[in-house]
Amino acid sequence: MKCDQTVRLRNHQVALSYPELIRRIKYYDIETDNEFVFMTNNFELSPIEIARLYKYRWMIELFFKWIKQHLKVKAFWGYSMNAVKTQIYIAMITYLMVAIVKHQMKLKQSQYEVLQILSISLLCKTPLNELFSNSDPQYVKELESNQLNMFTL
Repeated sequence: MKCDQTVRLRNHQVALSYPELIRRIKYYDIETDNEFVFMTNNFELSPIEIARLYKYRWMIELFFKWIKQHLKVKAFWGYSMNAVKTQIYIAMITYLMVAIVKHQMKLKQSQYEVLQILSISLLCKTPLNELFSNSDPQYVKELESNQLNMFTL
């Protein structure tokens, strides 16, 4: 902990919106070798507890950023706590299963490519080793596909 101060915001517009005193905490994190400054209106918790709360909040933010980048949850089908949890769990389990398949089969494709290949071959009966034997994902086709090929007409 570097400092714990009680301050008043000096910017005229900001001071009009929030005229009360505010707490400024400067914290040095030994693990990351970073210095953080936190502004809060909580005067009851210790400075260490405030820093810990911000750290946990940041971990939650990073978790949701990771979910958005990797799990591709575009929309929630339900908005109850149970529906959101269930959809996130399903997305995480899918991501982990793809990671396990990629690792066990020693695939050179990225996790995203593996997921794409699996998603377009979901109802196909092609064995996994055959699905990933072609290096280019565009060659993945359903067996005995009876759809017309647009480029051979």
